[in-house]
Amino acid sequence: MNEPRTRHSGLGTWVDHHAYSIVSGLGRVFRKPGAALLTIGVMALALALPLGLWLVLQNVERLGGSVEQSREISVFLAQDVAAERAQALAGELRARGDIAEVRHLTPAQGLDVLRERGGLDAIIDIAGEDNPLPHVLVVSPSGDEMPVAEGLRALPEAELVQHDAQWRHRLDTWLRFGGRVVWVLGLLLGFGALLVVGNTVRLDIQARREEIGVLQLLGATDGFIRRPFLYLGAWYGLAAGALALGLLALAGMALRLPLADLVASYGSGFVLSGFTPLQVLSVLGGAMAIGWLGAGVVTGHFLRQTRPTDT
Repeated sequence: MNEPRTRHSGLGTWVDHHAYSIVSGLGRVFRKPGAALLTIGVMALALALPLGLWLVLQNVERLGGSVEQSREISVFLAQDVAAERAQALAGELRARGDIAEVRHLTPAQGLDVLRERGGLDAIIDIAGEDNPLPHVLVVSPSGDEMPVAEGLRALPEAELVQHDAQWRHRLDTWLRFGGRVVWVLGLLLGFGALLVVGNTVRLDIQARREEIGVLQLLGATDGFIRRPFLYLGAWYGLAAGALALGLLALAGMALRLPLADLVASYGSGFVLSGFTPLQVLSVLGGAMAIGWLGAGVVTGHFLRQTRPTDT
């Protein structure tokens, strides 16, 4: 009859000690606010650098993806191609599975585009009614644009096929390189943050060395002794992650207005995007894991060195 009660009591004690460790860990952070702020600040900077670079790459990739014209293929038809044939050819291309959309620009629409870009009104007026522009088909591929561009060049009606494949290839290459740099910096600076929180927890352990020795002599398990320090490291990580996100948010606010003026001069409505709620939770969880791991490594090493041995 006593076994269920004992199990319940053991579970309740385990839960109570976790709750105590969480609260006591937070209390140790506020006990020495100066040292805590220094630790949190260094960790936050170590986290903010790779996160900021990753956010920049994310926005650059979004900018490259939002400029869908980089994937569009312009097919300039020969001058002798009539409007009816150009429309029929556009319909044939729309029926292909590797093409998502086809827009037909007539010579008159081409002139309107030139007028909108400005600075060419005098040349257009000289041309008068003799419009020298051909029919143009603007093709948006549904998948890889390289095979589509090669196929369009083989069309007998095509005079010129314009495709900025090299520009996109270079952009994708730089984005892949930047992604690799983010991973390398993230690992190095994450390891640095782990060392910072580990050193801070080590100092706290040294200050409680005698208390830990008494607990070991009384038979306390390593998990019981380690638990408050693990939560202390997690609190440091959580605070550092929140501060890193705050610093990046302030940086984004400082850059948003000049960037808006810059992109407006190019006629674009691009705006900087920040972290999504899921990404914020991931950053905070990762920062807590770094703090937890750093505290666990230091505490585990200390307990192995000080564990009493039977003589």
